[in-house]
Amino acid sequence: MDAVNVGRPSGAIGCGGQHFPRNRAKNAEKNCLKPHLKTQWCIPPEQNAAFVCAMEDVLDVYEQSLDVARPVVCFDEKPCQLLQEVLQPIEPKPGQVKREESEYVRCGTANLFGWVEPLTGKRDVWVTDRRTSVDYAHALERLAAAYPEAEKIVLVQDNLSTHSKSALYQAFSPEKARTLAQRFEFHFTPRHGSWLNIQELEWSALARQALKERVGDKEALVKMVGH
Repeated sequence: MDAVNVGRPSGAIGCGGQHFPRNRAKNAEKNCLKPHLKTQWCIPPEQNAAFVCAMEDVLDVYEQSLDVARPVVCFDEKPCQLLQEVLQPIEPKPGQVKREESEYVRCGTANLFGWVEPLTGKRDVWVTDRRTSVDYAHALERLAAAYPEAEKIVLVQDNLSTHSKSALYQAFSPEKARTLAQRFEFHFTPRHGSWLNIQELEWSALARQALKERVGDKEALVKMVGH
């Protein structure tokens, strides 16, 4: 059959002009499914005993009253990709948004360490090249120095493999490692439950306020975060 004449009367039996409804619900809205769209969300994991145990431990920590001898501190790290502009962005004008070239140059990565004391708002963020166990140990040393009078720093963090007391013994002498280890009381968020770490809110605020622009090198990143 000639495709041009499909549906046209030809003197023979045909189906021209007739409407055949699709196999769908009556009065269904067009394009009710949009597989090209998605929303990033935290999908709750199966609530097993280990998850609930770790979650309740962290929540108990957050219920503690302010105690200068036992400050509650939330600690975390954040990898950052360094991206350099190919062309200088065009700054916004009245009635026109800022225009940025879609192409960029990858310049490696850096890492941010950061902590916050929720009950006082005291915080710190700094840049490192990596986030190895040794880097983590030096981060704890810096954190301990921020609380010289504290008897014990109650530390909330996620359960990365580098977040271990043994990291202190990798980085320092046994005597110094033991002294630092005794300064901390460790509490870990459950697996797939790092959103219980309040430092995650700090990263979100930093990303929206300071890290919206492309950063091409470590020096620029240090300047951007202020340390």
